[in-house]
Amino acid sequence: MQLTNGKTEPTGYYLNEFGVPAKALVEAGYHLVLATPKGNAPSVDKKSVVPQYFGQDEAYMQTIENFVASLDGINDTLSLSEVIDAGLEDYKGVFIPGGHAPLIDLANNPEVGQILKHFHASEKPTAAICHGPIALLSAQDEPQAYNIAMKTQGSANANNWIYADYKMTIFSEAEEEVFESSLENAKLLYYPSDAMATAGGDMKYSKMWTPNVVVDRELITGQNPFSDKLLAEKLIEQLDEQD
Repeated sequence: MQLTNGKTEPTGYYLNEFGVPAKALVEAGYHLVLATPKGNAPSVDKKSVVPQYFGQDEAYMQTIENFVASLDGINDTLSLSEVIDAGLEDYKGVFIPGGHAPLIDLANNPEVGQILKHFHASEKPTAAICHGPIALLSAQDEPQAYNIAMKTQGSANANNWIYADYKMTIFSEAEEEVFESSLENAKLLYYPSDAMATAGGDMKYSKMWTPNVVVDRELITGQNPFSDKLLAEKLIEQLDEQD
């Protein structure tokens, strides 16, 4: 991930943000199809493989780690174009985990936007947690231009964003500042919370590091890593209502 001062930071998905909802979905009877922009196997952010994100329970963390490693498709992941070409009609919902990785290749990705527009038009659940909601910005007319403007100017105009005026949440500025304190004087090129609000999101935040999930129509967003279980519950509720 590109930072200020020409620095970079390794990233990936957060283990609990992916693994906890994924395990809940499988246990609820849902089959997961894993996809990344180019079909590369997803990488875990090593900073997330710590007990603090699992209630200080190392055994639970290991359970989730083993579950993720055993998932069908974790090492043979589809590309977004493969998913689109095969058709989206049979999918019941979409889930985007966090970690800072979505800032790199989801927020500015027209294929992500195409997928999200399908689920929006079909009124099927769309869930994202922590930094995952930044991917929602792809569902506008010119996501790449918006992303560049946020990076270079700190502001931008979203054109026909399908989630404008939706209530939603994302990793807060206060939480991001805590993360930045570990970056040795570097900062993010923009705060995701600013980008979402600038695009027209009706942002709703809770206290730092406490569970917060916001549901508005088909959209389900979680603020931070500690929202993992609650987000899974809300997503499964909406999925079950389709049956």
